[in-house]
Amino acid sequence: MTTLYIRHPARAEGEGAPCRFAVVGDGGTIEQQGEGALRNLTDIVAASRRVVLLLAGTDVNLLSLQMPPLTGARLKAALPGLVEEHILGDPADCVLVAGPLTGDGTRPIAVVARDWLEPLVRTLLAQGARAVTALPAQLCLPLQPGGVSAALNGAELLLRQSQFGGLGLALDANPASALQTARVLAGDAPLTLYVPREQLGEYGVLLAEAGPGTVLEADDWAHWIAGAKSTTFDLVPGLGSAGARQTDWRRWRVAIALALLGVVVNLAGINIEWLRLRGEADAVRTQMTQTFRSVYPNLPMVDPVAQMRQGIARAKAGSGQIGADEFIYLAGALGDASRELARPPGITSIEYKERALRVRVKPETVDPAALRQLQTALSARSLSLEAAAPDNWLVRSTGAKP
Repeated sequence: MTTLYIRHPARAEGEGAPCRFAVVGDGGTIEQQGEGALRNLTDIVAASRRVVLLLAGTDVNLLSLQMPPLTGARLKAALPGLVEEHILGDPADCVLVAGPLTGDGTRPIAVVARDWLEPLVRTLLAQGARAVTALPAQLCLPLQPGGVSAALNGAELLLRQSQFGGLGLALDANPASALQTARVLAGDAPLTLYVPREQLGEYGVLLAEAGPGTVLEADDWAHWIAGAKSTTFDLVPGLGSAGARQTDWRRWRVAIALALLGVVVNLAGINIEWLRLRGEADAVRTQMTQTFRSVYPNLPMVDPVAQMRQGIARAKAGSGQIGADEFIYLAGALGDASRELARPPGITSIEYKERALRVRVKPETVDPAALRQLQTALSARSLSLEAAAPDNWLVRSTGAKP
């Protein structure tokens, strides 16, 4: 993806004035550059990952005001009152963005007309821009340590003195007076002056007459791109939600409709399966009830499965059969298995509870080898022996529920 840099002309030049633009790749190379009205750049804007708008210096007023160390909502609420006496017009009609607090207690503030910046940003968003950044053009000049940078382009003079210090002036098209103005505003500091490449010769003659202290450079996109990366004074956040990209849900209507259809189909399938399983459960319950009533017609039905299991156990006991989870069978199997050991364990107590045999033994009478042999012997009888401790055993049928 690419970044689109647009140098927007001054507001005074009119809405259809041409913009100079450059398309920059991720590696920093300039892939395309040209000039055209903003409304004709739709394809380039939509194809770019990010749009960086360089606003004319005459349209952005940069202030440096002494301010208390406020942040967040308090700073935003205090800005209109702080800048009111420094600007013409109502602060409510302006976009106000404050920079970081400097070491001398001042804070840079950028002021731009809201009714001009907001439609500009909305136009770019409507053209398909994913993200828009608006920077004062005077702060996009290369920052010269200890010096001043300036740019002359037609009737506009841009000047940058520091990281957040700069201005824009509208001048006549006289190169001599423009050069003199730039030199005066720079003071005693060295001045780097960027002019259109085709005017280098003309300004070179004037520069020789003006004396030392000024370096002449050709105006090139590489300078503006490098300068734009040296400032973070973005004016778009000052627009609030008006500067945010609005999601066009119409583009997603087919995908949303398909997703909703998938949800409906899945919910319908789940409900159909639930109804089928509920029908099977009702049929099984009805059959169990009928079977229970046919076998025990005079017995009140509470839990047919448990009641029939108890009835079967009673029937087996009545016919002389012993269940694998009954006390007699568990105790007998434990006794038979213990007699197979070289040294039977010393049993101190036996308790039958919850269809399991709880056995207390003397720990010194059983070694690990004997315990494993006993577990093997009981396993052959479909019983399990769990030793929670050397003197605490639990014997139960492997087919019985705890």
